[in-house]
Amino acid sequence: MLVGVGLGPGDPELLTLRAVRLLREASAVFVPGKLAYDLVRPYRPDAVILNFPMTSDEAYIRQCLEENAGRIAPQALDGLAVFGIIGDPNFYSTFSRLCEVISERYPEIAFSTEPGISSITAFASVANVPVAGGFFVSDGNGPESRIFMKVRRPAALAADLKTEGYTEFVLVERMFLPGQQVYRGEDLPEESDYFSILYARRSDA
Repeated sequence: MLVGVGLGPGDPELLTLRAVRLLREASAVFVPGKLAYDLVRPYRPDAVILNFPMTSDEAYIRQCLEENAGRIAPQALDGLAVFGIIGDPNFYSTFSRLCEVISERYPEIAFSTEPGISSITAFASVANVPVAGGFFVSDGNGPESRIFMKVRRPAALAADLKTEGYTEFVLVERMFLPGQQVYRGEDLPEESDYFSILYARRSDA
């Protein structure tokens, strides 16, 4: 099992309790650089720093991903391996690309993620900027997905989004609360709880 664990924006006091527990329980811990290592060191001084180059050379990036996959896989096959990453492992992170490479060569390895405080939410605190209403986040590319909060009529919203080219839908209701539900594809309820989030992605993305 390989778990991507978010380490937050860089302050060691912003690690979650779950992140600390997983770091302590893991049979092996890997990190993509010294900043991440400094965050996990109090709990796992034996964490392994892997090379993930900051470059646009896709061939070299792929080579490093394959090398790192080969180092992580034996630990993930035999026990719990943790990959600690700055921010959140599902937002603009190296972890998703790493999982793609590992799954190609080791399809028997299962993956999961644990959230961390992302730079998007941390920014609002540091800059003292309250965010309300809709907002747009980009890494410089055009939008391929949208996230809607407080979705009360998810089926109707998905129907509207289909006319704009969106075909992938995931609804999470009461996330991390009693009664949590996850709906995918066409299986969306007519009504949902106030604590609901809908993810929509274009088919051509």
